[in-house]
Amino acid sequence: MPTATTAAYDVVIIGGGAIGMATAYYLRSNDPGCRVAVVERDPAYTLASTPRASGGVRRLFARPENILLSNFSIPVFERFGELMAVDGECPDIGFRRNGYLFIVPPAGVETLRRNFERQASLGANVAWLDPPALRQRFPSMRVDDLGAAVHSPDDGWLDPYATLMALRRKARALGAELIAAEAATITVRDRLVREVALADGTPLRTNFVVNAAGAWAPLVCAMVGMRAPITPLRRFEHYFECEEPIEPLPYVKDVNRLAFRPEGRGYSGGVPTLHEPRGYNFEADHGYFEAAVWPALAHRFRQFERTKCKATLPGLYDQNDLDGNPIIGPWTGTCENFLMAAGFSGHGLMHAPATGRALAELILRGRYETIDLTRLGWARIERGEPYAEAGII
Repeated sequence: MPTATTAAYDVVIIGGGAIGMATAYYLRSNDPGCRVAVVERDPAYTLASTPRASGGVRRLFARPENILLSNFSIPVFERFGELMAVDGECPDIGFRRNGYLFIVPPAGVETLRRNFERQASLGANVAWLDPPALRQRFPSMRVDDLGAAVHSPDDGWLDPYATLMALRRKARALGAELIAAEAATITVRDRLVREVALADGTPLRTNFVVNAAGAWAPLVCAMVGMRAPITPLRRFEHYFECEEPIEPLPYVKDVNRLAFRPEGRGYSGGVPTLHEPRGYNFEADHGYFEAAVWPALAHRFRQFERTKCKATLPGLYDQNDLDGNPIIGPWTGTCENFLMAAGFSGHGLMHAPATGRALAELILRGRYETIDLTRLGWARIERGEPYAEAGII
């Protein structure tokens, strides 16, 4: 294999988080002769988004592409130990199939019903719960202001850091070269990417570039003159404990953005807000839990009237400000071998396997074969036509 100083690759992936590593894994799995480099400037993942994610994986979406991405990815996570085994060692990513629960007020019932019917039509195991059924299933929950809920028992959550480490180890074992460096410039000639230069000047000749840089994706876009509507959005993952017992809960989400799940002796979650100023801000706002999260928790479960926040972990969404959905695929009409895999707006980890496979299909075969993600491509950005979820956060 060529060294980094004289490197020529079929694919250079910028960003070594879950999306980038999953792409490397599927490229090498499907074509062991494909020369793949993953460039990651923060190999310790000190500020990376994947290890700071909540770890939720669900099929509860409105757009068929997102449901299908989950339909592919979640079974992969269920078999992750087997698929990512290296030298007989099977990683444990702590996958918990404890379900998801979306709750909505009466005004949201019609949208929830449409989403529920679409999810069921695409093979998701989902159950409709009216308030009496919800109260019977989760007696600690306040339901008098709710209109309905959808429960997906096959969904759940996993350990984000363990998942990333397993992907990274497997990609390397399959022959992907992991380069700890910063991509500084990208050379484009005749409307095609030709080379990625690292910060120390090392050139990486390549046939394709995949921008999987997450919240830093706009900086990579700028290297080729692309203006993508992706911005870094700070959000917090809080760990908190409750003094009074609550029945076992799934991952609970509501349309007001409260989202939390059991974690060890307590719970992990928060209330992300789109009103957060955009930027690379990793300061923890220790007053946010009491101001925004605690009232939402206490409103829904009286037991949370006495709760303590033990830890707050800031992280970044790669927020697509056009519609909250990812941009996946080539820069059509401008630079066809520059591929985007960013703008996931908080859903990147859960969709990493399916996204990595889709990009591998595009690169190796020139078309989508498993899931048609055309509507998540660049064309809608160019036209300024949002393709957003409905009633989903």
